[in-house]
Amino acid sequence: MMTFDDIKQDGRLWAVHFADEELNELDRAFTQWNDAVWLLDFFRKNFQDLVSYFKITKLDEAVYDTMEDSDRLECLILDLRPETNLDDVFRPLENNRASEMKLGREKARLKDCPKHASWLRIYAIKLNPGVYVVTGGAIKLTRTMQEREHTLKELVKMEKVRQFFVANNVIDNDSFTDFIKEKG
Repeated sequence: MMTFDDIKQDGRLWAVHFADEELNELDRAFTQWNDAVWLLDFFRKNFQDLVSYFKITKLDEAVYDTMEDSDRLECLILDLRPETNLDDVFRPLENNRASEMKLGREKARLKDCPKHASWLRIYAIKLNPGVYVVTGGAIKLTRTMQEREHTLKELVKMEKVRQFFVANNVIDNDSFTDFIKEKG
């Protein structure tokens, strides 16, 4: 089972909260990305990808860069100004997708990072322009998500949420709002 947390308290950004998890998916991602011990373990396990794709050989540099990028990404996503447009933050998951789709799979990442491209990703389902439900987040060190178990897991979670929406007749923000009111 899953519930949904209204992150900004304005109905524009939601996060899935899986019943077996302590935190919702947005909080889980940022908590991990700000935990030096967790990051060190992650980069040790994925050292070859870090070297192959990003040419970084110092684990402390990877940890520091992740924590720095995490802070910047969190500020970007949680920008509370009413004029903030989340469509400027989230982009289609599939780089070659040219048209809108119902319950589109989306990603958010930092652009213009000074040292190297950001490997942090927040994944979401787009309900309507400017309205997103975060399904997870990951450190993506490879070209595709299918190449590693931890990013493949994020694809599976995204599809699980998407199928949950379809099964509950949630196809846009209006039907999501109705669903939330019924369950609340």
